[in-house]
Amino acid sequence: MSGKSLKSIVESILFVHDQPLTLDRLAGILEEYERTDLRAALDELIEEYETAGRGIVLIQVAGGYQLRSRPEHGDYIRRLNKTKGVKFSQSALETLAIVAYRQPITRAEVEYLRGVDSGGVMKSLLEKKLLRIMGKKDVPGKPLIYGTSREFLELFGLKDLNQLPTLKEIHELVPPDPFADQPALPLGGAVAADSSAAADSFESVVSDDSLDSVEG
Repeated sequence: MSGKSLKSIVESILFVHDQPLTLDRLAGILEEYERTDLRAALDELIEEYETAGRGIVLIQVAGGYQLRSRPEHGDYIRRLNKTKGVKFSQSALETLAIVAYRQPITRAEVEYLRGVDSGGVMKSLLEKKLLRIMGKKDVPGKPLIYGTSREFLELFGLKDLNQLPTLKEIHELVPPDPFADQPALPLGGAVAADSSAAADSFESVVSDDSLDSVEG
């Protein structure tokens, strides 16, 4: 079968699948094709969607491939679905930022960095499947350790955690703090400031998918 036909098959499978599809999964479905041919078909589709300027793009996200609408069309799509997009409280964004950059991490460590109780917001993020329990820390009491989930990567449009913005990039995105010259309160120092900046960065790149508000 020609490469053109293979691209058509892959495109059809991606179209009907509502979650990112990994190359391994695709290879398992299309066992009669070589992985190199499948990867080539995916790369060609990515380029074709991008250069054609279509309303749909093929991206790598959460370790797989997914067809998505263009982010810049989000406002128009929300008119169709009558949704307001994703809304996070500041505490939820801060908690997500701390876990994303410090994982694996315990609840006590999150609360130490934030300076406030974070049990409620972490429970909410777990229920939304944005956080996951990774196991138990090998210390007295064996507290649970947390990390971000595949759904977290999907929501923020990340291929993997390596695509998280660096602290330097975050500070370049966040406007200067007019109170930066004032003495800092001893509630976590630079780490707390960095998590707040990261939270602002996360809020600016949330995808257009619908999700209930996350409060905390």
